[in-house]
Amino acid sequence: MYKAVLGDQTVLMEGPTGQIIDVHQTPPPTRNPSHIHVFESGERFSRKVFVGGLPPDIDEDEITASFRRFGPLVVDWPHKAESKSYFPPKGYAFLLFQDESSVQLLIEACIQDEDKLYLCVSSPTVKDKPVQIRPWKLSDVDFVLDASMPLDPRKTVFVGGVPRPLKAVELAMIMDRLYGGVCYAGIDTDPDLKYPKGAGRVAFSNQQSYIAAISARFVQLQHGDIDKRVEVKPYVLDDQMCDECQGQRCGGKFAPFFCATVTCLQYYCEHCWTTIHSRPGREFHKPLGKEGNDRPRTLPFRWC
Repeated sequence: MYKAVLGDQTVLMEGPTGQIIDVHQTPPPTRNPSHIHVFESGERFSRKVFVGGLPPDIDEDEITASFRRFGPLVVDWPHKAESKSYFPPKGYAFLLFQDESSVQLLIEACIQDEDKLYLCVSSPTVKDKPVQIRPWKLSDVDFVLDASMPLDPRKTVFVGGVPRPLKAVELAMIMDRLYGGVCYAGIDTDPDLKYPKGAGRVAFSNQQSYIAAISARFVQLQHGDIDKRVEVKPYVLDDQMCDECQGQRCGGKFAPFFCATVTCLQYYCEHCWTTIHSRPGREFHKPLGKEGNDRPRTLPFRWC
């Protein structure tokens, strides 16, 4: 979980799995005029902002009122519509601002402690509680570790379950430390709000590192307060020809199947998949295909 210490005060924030634990209220920190905000002027931000460590009795209207001075916004949290709850059930919420300039104003109003931002919020029973404000900087979505290497989509992995605070540079460094050969990392974001979706991509410069990553299947992402086990799969493309027939047996259509087993690592049309995977030792291979928003998924395949 994310823990910030402000003087004699401990504030617990969102953990990697989304849990929030609230603690006792203590006097808020005071602004230090000598502090320089962690963001440079001219930075671009997502219009979606995480706010954590909220008072347990604060409701949607009170959250909206606390942040309305920065501009029009909507308050949201996971499964809000289904639960019909009027209170954020885990002590955190997302502020969806109408304009990016509102996020800039919010950041300027925050109190800074090291690299974290806080704003004091009140509820019916809690006065001036510092809550964590975590904006997403758009420049953190991509990181090139080795610009001399061309990006090869066939040496790229999909990383599912990436903690949303994790930046592309941090993902790149973790994967490079584990497997070596990383030349690029990217964080998948929502196309409208440009906020992390909880997944990423890592491109390697060599086949050995790529195979080591997909063979592991799961990896422990450890960085600062983050410690989470995530899934690693080949990054599946939807515009590849069958590697066996080059489209000759499927009317030139793109291959719908990719075999992630390290003895294959090829794209197949349906005809070639059936032919190749009817051979002894390959009958238990499972095809991967594209899922919505680039997520690879295991496809059901019924033999002819």
